[in-house]
Amino acid sequence: MNRLRMQDMKILVASLVLFGILMALLGGGVLGAFWEFNLILLGINIIMSVSLNLINGYTGQFSLGHAGFMAIGAYMSAVLTTNFQVPFLGALIAGGLAAMLLGLLIGLPTLRLRGDYLAIATLGLGEIIRITIMNIQYVGGAAGFMGIPHKTTFTWVFFVMLFVLFFVKNFINSSHGRACIAVRENEIAAEAMGINTTKYKVMAFAIGAGFAGVAGGLFAHCFYIINPTSFTFMASFNYLIMVVLGGLGSITGSIAGAVVLTGVSAALADLPEFRMIIFSLVLILLMFYRPQGLFGYMEAADMKWIKRLKGGRK
Repeated sequence: MNRLRMQDMKILVASLVLFGILMALLGGGVLGAFWEFNLILLGINIIMSVSLNLINGYTGQFSLGHAGFMAIGAYMSAVLTTNFQVPFLGALIAGGLAAMLLGLLIGLPTLRLRGDYLAIATLGLGEIIRITIMNIQYVGGAAGFMGIPHKTTFTWVFFVMLFVLFFVKNFINSSHGRACIAVRENEIAAEAMGINTTKYKVMAFAIGAGFAGVAGGLFAHCFYIINPTSFTFMASFNYLIMVVLGGLGSITGSIAGAVVLTGVSAALADLPEFRMIIFSLVLILLMFYRPQGLFGYMEAADMKWIKRLKGGRK
């Protein structure tokens, strides 16, 4: 535990140094508004990919409806800040709790399914959420919800992202996280050892959904309008690509996958028609040469080159 605490402190210090450097670059005009927006989007994507990895990578489930929980958090927080003048932090928490509650209610019946059946069920549930929102006129229906205050800043996104990363990291290293990993490795054996597999699958699903709701709240307050078309199956698929690209079961991999895909999207902003082609080619090459993802199950601290930098044994 002391080793983990020291590791957390080192990561926290490095993160604060990185935050200071980025703020200096933004404040000095070295990074303009375009890159500031993409840094905000990157932080949101990291939250989404890490929360999805908790479900897909660490617990071994197959969710394809993550954007639906993002939509719940986005609309809940936007309504609270716009119509009821709730403080931004309170709206983010409420959006996360709403998505978590829905994840809990959905998880109880659906997580008894496995594999392809679970993927189909979560895909359908994500679409049900989106279609339902489209038919609620109070939140603008298909036209979208307008007049949202612009409250999301890089500072907000960075520290919320940092909280989510540390929460997931410590959850995975806890007894609950070990139980989730046992479910992933062999659900039948885990159940035979006395682990309540349904409980831990629902727990991971609800936590992942809650953090997706928080990311949705940050996303909604980046713009003055949100639309149900932002939360389609393709959005869920993009987050799944980030998780698979970085490595199922690796927080570092989720961060790397989000960085790569967000960077590619930013670089190809003037060529949107080629973006999905390049995404597809990257995935094909990855499946050929690195099917386990960039990091596999490993974290950055486990990589040999990191240990060499620290003076460890080769």
